[in-house]
Amino acid sequence: MRRLGIGVVVSVTLGMSLAASRAAAPDVDRVFAKWNSTSTPGCAVGVSVGGKPVVSTAYGMADLEHDVRNTPETVFEAGSVSKQFTAAAVLLLARDGKLSLDDPVRKYIPELPDYPDGPLLVRHMLNHTSGLRDWGSIEAIAGWPRTSRVYTHAHVLEIVSRQRSLNFAPGTQWSYSNTGYNLAAMIVSRVSAMPFAEFTQKRLFAPVGMSHTSWRDDHTRIVKNRAIAYDDEKDGFHTDMPFERVYGNGGLLTTVGDLLKWNENFTSPIVGDAAFVEAEQAPGHFNDGRAHGYALGLMIHTDHGRRIVEHSGSTAGYQAHLVRYPDRHVSVAVLCNVASAAATEYAHRVGEMFVGVAPEPDRRNAAFAAAPEALDRIAGVYRDTRTGMTVTITHEKDALRIARGPAFVPTSATRFVSDGGDVFEIADRHARMTDSYGTATTYERVDTPKPTMEQLRELTGTYSSDEAETSLTIALEGDRLVARRRPDTVLALTPVYTDAFRAPQLGLVIFRRNGAGRVAELSVVQDRVWDLRFRRESGQTSSQ
Repeated sequence: MRRLGIGVVVSVTLGMSLAASRAAAPDVDRVFAKWNSTSTPGCAVGVSVGGKPVVSTAYGMADLEHDVRNTPETVFEAGSVSKQFTAAAVLLLARDGKLSLDDPVRKYIPELPDYPDGPLLVRHMLNHTSGLRDWGSIEAIAGWPRTSRVYTHAHVLEIVSRQRSLNFAPGTQWSYSNTGYNLAAMIVSRVSAMPFAEFTQKRLFAPVGMSHTSWRDDHTRIVKNRAIAYDDEKDGFHTDMPFERVYGNGGLLTTVGDLLKWNENFTSPIVGDAAFVEAEQAPGHFNDGRAHGYALGLMIHTDHGRRIVEHSGSTAGYQAHLVRYPDRHVSVAVLCNVASAAATEYAHRVGEMFVGVAPEPDRRNAAFAAAPEALDRIAGVYRDTRTGMTVTITHEKDALRIARGPAFVPTSATRFVSDGGDVFEIADRHARMTDSYGTATTYERVDTPKPTMEQLRELTGTYSSDEAETSLTIALEGDRLVARRRPDTVLALTPVYTDAFRAPQLGLVIFRRNGAGRVAELSVVQDRVWDLRFRRESGQTSSQ
């Protein structure tokens, strides 16, 4: 062993040569150079090759107030990396014959509404094809985002039971939802007749040897060697801890070493067997048979012929990523205790040191050169015809970029493709995006309006939602439209397209008209809540 900087230990085993390990160590240090300090939070990283740990390093501080350094044994929160463990617990119960992934969820959670779009199955929740609204997004709309209240699973269940509709019919679309994984943890407890934390400790963590792993089922519990999480603000670092008793979707407290042990279970199963690990990694399917890239708590994809199994995580000030390259028998775990850390980027950069850099895409088949002015004409704001959400398309060099996604290069005057195989086609003011799994989304171009004062005044009034248990008062303040929410929040509404406005903390606000053309409702639309309705209770609030 040798020391490298602050809290850095590189272990060399039979999985990698001494020379190769020493050559890689400085490169790993460079990835985390920003956090190699006694005045910042930081990260821990672990790498295993051939099932043996070859790198175990840490950077920065676990506790800035008490001058405690991060080490490879520091306990971090893993965010949504946790989901694969919840899915594994459900899968174990299925192997025990206690349930089926194709059982209706209401068989175990009868508190859920009997949605007319059903049936809602356990598998749908684990694949993120349930259509369940994300409960945290609902509460953020109501003014109480996660970490602002001590939520429990009882709260989650009560919030979900109020939702009268889903984002979409189960199995027909894909939308990331923490709700499904909270309900899955509840199912494990109800079916096994033991607390979720106890079941996973007995059936998952202990057998694999994950001796530093537990759940944040009680945020007040003392956890030895736990790193405090931070936000990087203008005036310095501020603590940002997840003070809630909600888990299964996240909440796993663990170390990089324990995560590497878990990844090895997919190659040499201790928990389950070959069929078990194959089932957890099997890509999900839509109702029409099309596959998508999300398995049971794991993202499965191929990058230039190289198979990758991974998941990221983010909760409060914690950032995490766990990736495995099964063809090379390489795993990388990154855990950080600062919200501005790019854990996913770090994990991929470290991974490439051990599996090689993926080749640059060959764009010779996309050699059609669109004139810059043609790309400029395509650039603009487009509305999703299903949800109403908008995306901004920009012209960058010889390609188009959709929102913050990948670049699309032209193959003709109207067709563009990304490195991942997504296809974007445009005709006049209409566009169609087809992802690599065959899911198509249609868009229409919209123009940003300049509504008159009279048009804005027509939208004012009080709107209420019993699903979110809150009200929004839409009012004029000078020449701008605002949304007021108790106790003292005022959110500016910025026009996006006709009757649609962007609002911080809310997302997209769309005013809905009845058959007579009068505004009767408004809808709040986000990535994980597609159409939350607020009924108009009173009209036209005067300007102030």
